[in-house]
Amino acid sequence: MNQGLGTWARAKAAGIDERTISRLRQVRNDYYQEYLRTEAIEIEGVAETLAELSKYVRMAIVTTARRVDFELIHEKRRVRQFMDFVLVREDYNLAKPHPEPYLTGLKRLGATKEETLVVEDSSRGLNSAVAAGIDCVIVYNEFTKAHDFSQASFRIETLIELKDIILDAT
Repeated sequence: MNQGLGTWARAKAAGIDERTISRLRQVRNDYYQEYLRTEAIEIEGVAETLAELSKYVRMAIVTTARRVDFELIHEKRRVRQFMDFVLVREDYNLAKPHPEPYLTGLKRLGATKEETLVVEDSSRGLNSAVAAGIDCVIVYNEFTKAHDFSQASFRIETLIELKDIILDAT
């Protein structure tokens, strides 16, 4: 998946018919949405960090999440209020690691690559930012700390650390 060939494309390449793939995708989506509705997935310090950063910089979200999933994730969280806009999977044609999502975000933000910093938590996102020519901060966790994030401009463990990076640059 890191190279842009997702699970469903691999299934199709393996000869699984489109009807089966569509049914499995819907089952996966149903499970995921139930998880989003019922699990506490709040990350400590995020809202406070974004509130502080919003005093100094403009921010947006560029995600590969579908709109319905994004809305479920964020309906009870205090994140969107700090964002100028949100781009979800339906807002662009080619998904990460292609650069299109971030290039679309740059255009919408009216910003240059040089004045923009992407914050990511995945290899696909990092590769998308790098392909778009934008510096990237990786927030790694227990599951991703062994991934190759060598192309990242910065590696941090928590979003709280982002304040120092941003405030040092402004």
